[in-house]
Amino acid sequence: MATVGKGLKHKTMAEAAASELRDRILGGTYPPGMRLRQDALAEEFGMSRIPVREALLCLESEGILSILPHRGAVVVELSIDEIEELFNLRLMLEPFLFLRSAPNLTAADFEKLEDNLETYTASMDSVNVATWNDLNTEFHMTIYRHARSPRILSTVQNLLAECDRHTRLQLTNITSDRNRAVKEHKAILKLCRQQKFEEGAQLMREHIDHIRLVLLGLLKDRGPGAETPRAAE
Repeated sequence: MATVGKGLKHKTMAEAAASELRDRILGGTYPPGMRLRQDALAEEFGMSRIPVREALLCLESEGILSILPHRGAVVVELSIDEIEELFNLRLMLEPFLFLRSAPNLTAADFEKLEDNLETYTASMDSVNVATWNDLNTEFHMTIYRHARSPRILSTVQNLLAECDRHTRLQLTNITSDRNRAVKEHKAILKLCRQQKFEEGAQLMREHIDHIRLVLLGLLKDRGPGAETPRAAE
């Protein structure tokens, strides 16, 4: 029986179960298409079905699982076409927002971005997966907030949310990319401070495109998935 709660006394049982399941999914222990059984997980984790159910619902809200009628919780399949579409949209829209907004960043914005970077770096160092998307989204949206393009801003915020489960896969599996993400965020902020906006926009393009290429590589390495995975039991 797995001792999921060991060392996690500050968390609720549901949070501990969600953390363990997230790690298994993003680490590849539970591959795309695999069905997760509440009863089996509750028995393994040594807890009732209720916190396991809450954990599964939490992961569904993160886009990692789908809870389907008559099938239960299933690990979400990652699609090459979906990744191409999401990241190509980001490549078109985010440099545009950057160039419109970055020249208008205020002292308060820079202070917020510095605080974000400090927390983001700590979350990467501790592999605190649950915080990565919120911190990344905050960083990007703070830079874009003065673009005076509310519809595009809203679209990009939604794209960042949709990309979350993909970028978690990338950052969980590749330690060097966690270091790279922090380094690039720092470099983008430095270019903003130096008012080198064209260079900043280009680095933002490279930052986004690197994630796209890594994710495509990860999916291609996994292959088409010749064998349907069994349910977790």
